[in-house]
Amino acid sequence: MKKYAIIVAGGSGQRMQSAVPKQFLLLQGKPVLYHTLAAFYKADTSTEIILVLPVDQFTYWETLIAELPSIPHRLVAGGNSRFQSSQQAIQTLSEDGMVAIHDGVRPLIDPELIQASFQMAAEKGNAVLAVASKDSVRSYSDEKGCFEHLNRESIRLIQTPQIFSVKDLKEAFKQDYSADFTDDARVVEALGIPINLVKGSYKNIKITTPEDLVIAEVLLK
Repeated sequence: MKKYAIIVAGGSGQRMQSAVPKQFLLLQGKPVLYHTLAAFYKADTSTEIILVLPVDQFTYWETLIAELPSIPHRLVAGGNSRFQSSQQAIQTLSEDGMVAIHDGVRPLIDPELIQASFQMAAEKGNAVLAVASKDSVRSYSDEKGCFEHLNRESIRLIQTPQIFSVKDLKEAFKQDYSADFTDDARVVEALGIPINLVKGSYKNIKITTPEDLVIAEVLLK
């Protein structure tokens, strides 16, 4: 089975309070994004890794990793939105197989979890990582004008990677963009395809704020 990993990294440093985009910040001396690529390479060295970046960041990225052990990957220019960035990478896929789409700033993804997710996707058609909510959850009701309690046992927090067949992704991303497309799974689901959730990991954090970077440092140690 052909495996692809599309790593989407188009974020800025705004919420990190940094002039450097968060995917390029150093985590134990290496860029956050490098750790992410390394996890997929360790999971299966035959996986074709596609890194989606703004085109004006290509040279900076190549400079950052020049002295680091090589991880084979190819660059694709990102679009103006997450939807467009995924779409442009998907259009470059030349063979049938399974595709993992992953946030570039989730560097702590476990290679064994990647392997297990690909296996489930191969068996069931797709696989999306998710974890149960540890906190109480409320949702705003326009009708009542207040926040209402939700049963957290029925809530799942969605992570990446999200793994689908090349066929389903190519068909899904022919759709026009909708504000309802909050992640790649939602795009596929809009075709009427059921989504299979896989137990994720609380360590698989998304680095968005300075506090997240500190937590990632601790978890790596």
